[in-house]
Amino acid sequence: MRELVELVGAGGVVVLSGAGLSTESGIPDYRGPTGQARRVTPMTYQRFTGSSEERRRYWARSHVGWRQMGRARPNAGHRAVADLERSGLLSGIVTQNVDGLHQAAGARRVIELHGGLDRVVCLSCRRRTRRAELETRLRLANPGWEASGLINPDGDAVLTDEQVAGFTVVDCAACGGLLKPDVVFFGENVPRARVDECYAMVAGARLLLVLGSSLSIRSGLRFVERAAELGIPVAIVNQGTTGGDPLAVLTVDAPLGETLTTLARTTATAVSFRDLA
Repeated sequence: MRELVELVGAGGVVVLSGAGLSTESGIPDYRGPTGQARRVTPMTYQRFTGSSEERRRYWARSHVGWRQMGRARPNAGHRAVADLERSGLLSGIVTQNVDGLHQAAGARRVIELHGGLDRVVCLSCRRRTRRAELETRLRLANPGWEASGLINPDGDAVLTDEQVAGFTVVDCAACGGLLKPDVVFFGENVPRARVDECYAMVAGARLLLVLGSSLSIRSGLRFVERAAELGIPVAIVNQGTTGGDPLAVLTVDAPLGETLTTLARTTATAVSFRDLA
């Protein structure tokens, strides 16, 4: 912990966060202790846009899953990250998560690499609306429809064909186009401008701090690789090994909530002493 405190306490930190940071809020991760990646087939952009039945299945599952995702609240790890930002040590956050919990905890400079489940976008007119508005429309379109199932990391639920049958999907209220959650599906590219913004944030960092990401896919690992190329040290706090461990100057295998709370408290004390001096 001492080495982590020294690295973060020097400031100029950019955080790269993954699903492991949100598990203490009740949201399962992909490959960590609660991971379900091996049992889940994620929705792809091609299936979603190419089949009305796939869209029905997705929205039925997502309608159930949103009950849990929408109720999730920031945990100690999210609050500690926001505290680090308020103390001036943290210059920005790149999150692979779509749950909005960094912002709910009070963090301000957050780039949602994969978008956010709290928004919906029309694929025709590109109008964006709040997820809460869609949920109201779905409830009105499906009176008496009830289902429950295991929640997946992407925020949808595992439902049977029988549970999905009869679910009514609604389209864009403005133009009648297809509605999609404002997140990047598998098979869909992250907008180039967003990726470039993340690269720029990393390039301006003194330290890249990875929190709760296995770095098993290129989406997050590329930023660790870029930091290493630029000579920017990388520190990783995660439960289990990650794909970025060989590039890190420090790895901490520990629960994130407790570790980050101690980190924020200790660095705040160090900053206060430094300011007094």
